[in-house]
Amino acid sequence: MIEEKRDPILGKQSAVFREPVWLVESASVVGKKEGEGPLGNLFDAAGEDDLFGCKSWEDAESFLQREALSRALQKAGWKPEDVRFLFAGDLLGQEIATSFGLECFDRPLFGLYGACSTCALSLALATFAIAGGFARKAACVTSSHFGSAEKEFRFPLGYGNQRPLSATWTVTGSGAFLLSAEGCGRKKARAAITGLTAGRIVDFGLKDSMNMGACMAPAAADTIRQHLKDFGRRPEDYDKIITGDLGSVGQTALLDLLEKEGIDIAGNHMDCGIEIYDAKEQDTHAGGSGCGCSAVVLSAYILKMLEEGVWKRVLFAPTGALLSKTSFNEGRAVPGICHCIVLEKPLAKAKDEG
Repeated sequence: MIEEKRDPILGKQSAVFREPVWLVESASVVGKKEGEGPLGNLFDAAGEDDLFGCKSWEDAESFLQREALSRALQKAGWKPEDVRFLFAGDLLGQEIATSFGLECFDRPLFGLYGACSTCALSLALATFAIAGGFARKAACVTSSHFGSAEKEFRFPLGYGNQRPLSATWTVTGSGAFLLSAEGCGRKKARAAITGLTAGRIVDFGLKDSMNMGACMAPAAADTIRQHLKDFGRRPEDYDKIITGDLGSVGQTALLDLLEKEGIDIAGNHMDCGIEIYDAKEQDTHAGGSGCGCSAVVLSAYILKMLEEGVWKRVLFAPTGALLSKTSFNEGRAVPGICHCIVLEKPLAKAKDEG
């Protein structure tokens, strides 16, 4: 897919890989609301109760990570000890969903925080580790939970505060992904990671924590623009350019920002936060958000479309809002970040491991 002699360092912010890193398997576990949405039948499991039998929202989110990774390992026929490194993160303070959720796997862990861009961040760093020869196999896990996120960043659910129409609904879900330098036995990989563009912090001075889409859209526009420049590609070189959780408000802002720079992605843009809920039947206002939003849609829907050959190449570009309770209460703005991952349909059987 990539010429062997090509320099892996590309442009200002990007990298290409002489050999693809294989995304060999994945799993998605979601909450009740997500299971009732338009993608509900594609997820590996959906809970009947968003506490998942746990005593707190935070414990429930840890359960989501543990269950997603367990299912991905089982589907691939891997043991936990096959995984060299774990790359994982969530939205909670000190990443407690990750630390309590994944401690039972007893694997070396890189705990990550990229807000809602964490799925792409984990995939990027795991890909670098494998492409650089520092690991043969790695796992990426990301999660979010509506109850724990509201408690962490806004108001506990019992407060009953009113949400503006610009607000998005934090997805209750976790996605786990297994990456390898080679294929998974005789099984074809779900996708090939052939390149990526790391995002930079973009701050337009917006301070509305109830309008995450508008806060993150400038970062999405910046990284997508830089990606196309670095790779020398046009929007039509991708079947889909997929943001993670801008929602309907953020999508409008993204398209407007890129149009001002002469870049038109309106015909092939898709947003995971728009796809995961039914705008008419489910009251989520501007759509979905959270670390788990792009992760579960990637696992359940995007990879399926690549496997089936409906799409040949997509640009996966989750965005994150880099705020905290402290920064918000001190009146600081909400900076954004976006990382892009190039995912392609495997053109042939992945290399057999044995």
